[in-house]
Amino acid sequence: MKKRFLIDTDTAADDAVALIMAFRHPEVEIEAITVVAGNVPVDQAVQNALFLTELCGKQIPVYRGAAKPMLRELETAQFVHGKDGLSDIGLDLQGRQGTPGNAIDAIIQAIEAFPHEIELVTLGPLTNIAIALLKEPSIAEKVKCCTLMGGVGSGYGNITPVSEYNIWVDPEAAQIVFRSGMHIKMVGWDMSRNHAFFTDEDIAALRALNTPMAHFVVDIQKAPYAFTSSVSKIPGFELPDPIAMAVALDPEVATVVQSMYAEVICGEGLTRGQTVMDHAGAFADRPGIEVVLEASRERFLKLLYEAVR
Repeated sequence: MKKRFLIDTDTAADDAVALIMAFRHPEVEIEAITVVAGNVPVDQAVQNALFLTELCGKQIPVYRGAAKPMLRELETAQFVHGKDGLSDIGLDLQGRQGTPGNAIDAIIQAIEAFPHEIELVTLGPLTNIAIALLKEPSIAEKVKCCTLMGGVGSGYGNITPVSEYNIWVDPEAAQIVFRSGMHIKMVGWDMSRNHAFFTDEDIAALRALNTPMAHFVVDIQKAPYAFTSSVSKIPGFELPDPIAMAVALDPEVATVVQSMYAEVICGEGLTRGQTVMDHAGAFADRPGIEVVLEASRERFLKLLYEAVR
């Protein structure tokens, strides 16, 4: 029986690779793609998602969702991904029409149509998911699993010293999702930093597959490559959404998973959007989430290479 996915995305360069991995996996049925503002404004993210469905020859509903965080103004990551989110390399990313309706209703309807079958994969801020939960709280217990790219399981952040971008953009939404009782498996930015960083040597190996899709997934990392190389002083780029997608596709990619209480910090300042993880078990009596603490780079690369061959 195929996995039944619903993917929520703020479609930029790493999201694009994650979507290609899902589109090309033989054991996945994608019910819908819902789009949220984050890396780029929501309308651009919709265009990018539609472009990718065309590129992969898929006919999957693509729904427009929230244009801004629940209580805040949107702060995009175009300084990382480029104005169009896919490194401004000249792709035709305008003029397509998304599916009528809205992402919030699409999320609720899919989960209610297939109770305990839908696997949510969230690649962006959690605004759409939080609004859906507020509108219909019962969907939390009807989701089979929510594989969530966001937060930091162990270590430091990428937008503040302690916070990861997706959670930081809309911490109030993340707090609602974390407290919802939904079965969450969090794949933090630390998994990308530790297991999905691509050096020049890794990039050359990916290009050496010499397929149009392999070249495409490298080409759209041009802007993240420039940003990461200038900030970290180590040439390369990270693929946080693809390693989260790899965990959703193959749970054995996650080699160490710990259930623990986790809290999202709202407010302002350096700790805005921090995911506070109870590694020591001080709040072991409180409901927890699954947190991926180690991953198999080998299994991740196998899934990535299979998708772009």
